[in-house]
Amino acid sequence: TTAFDDPAVTIDATREMVLDWLMVGIDPEKSTIFVQSEVKEHAELHLLLSLITPTSWLERCPTYKDQVQQFREQGKDITTYGFLGYPLLMAVDIIIYKANLVPVGEDQLPHLEFCREVVRRFNHLYSKEVFPEPQAYLSEVALITGLDGRKMSKSYGNEIPLYSNPKEIQSKVRMMVTDPDRIHATDPGHPDICTVSSFHKIFNKTAFLEMEEDCKKGRIGCVQCKKGLARALIDYLSPYWERRHELERNPDYVWDVLYEGSRSARRKARETMEEVRAAMGFEIPGSTGDL
Repeated sequence: TTAFDDPAVTIDATREMVLDWLMVGIDPEKSTIFVQSEVKEHAELHLLLSLITPTSWLERCPTYKDQVQQFREQGKDITTYGFLGYPLLMAVDIIIYKANLVPVGEDQLPHLEFCREVVRRFNHLYSKEVFPEPQAYLSEVALITGLDGRKMSKSYGNEIPLYSNPKEIQSKVRMMVTDPDRIHATDPGHPDICTVSSFHKIFNKTAFLEMEEDCKKGRIGCVQCKKGLARALIDYLSPYWERRHELERNPDYVWDVLYEGSRSARRKARETMEEVRAAMGFEIPGSTGDL
């Protein structure tokens, strides 16, 4: 929705995302990994649900106005129908497979509640429980902050890619925002509002409590704290890098995973769409759905 004018970005981003997932251990034998655009039923359900979804529901999604403003500052206009309707497409990604539990970040909870509203409206309008209301599954870390203090997002360019090399990680960590009121290393810090501290809490748990206390008492400066975080991130991510290198030596594997996953997803999506069409009165008597 934000790179519609650069097709090369889409295919590259798809490959990189799948490599990341496989690298960290997502098993395609247990989890269906597929390309949304290869399952045309997503677009069909998106269209049908757009008929019953009030525009006001889309306009009140908290990320819409924020991202429109962010991209406008970068000289890019994303106020398209597709971007406004993106939360509905995300809802389709969930309900077309009748998901009951959805792993989300804290910032995505409003989107999931929007999805639940759409489900309730559909089931009520057509007097049939076609879709279950999905529930949120929050991990211990419900939100990861980006380098600039906002939520981490590729759209904002404030992420640390999982495949970053040590030098890139060190460079990214040096860019992290810290306590703006802390001028000198000996000044008492406020780790509760520091991006670096939030990362230590996740990736450097054993040393976090001591470093937090040292920060509060001015015994450790931001530069030293960042160096410690960079080392912790490198130690955390390095075991995955060899796995990624193995995957990259077999470039066809990613596309094979996506091909098989898309076939599997398509079968399930077709079953759901048969129910949707029947509920909405779009099913031709005697039709097999293969016209």
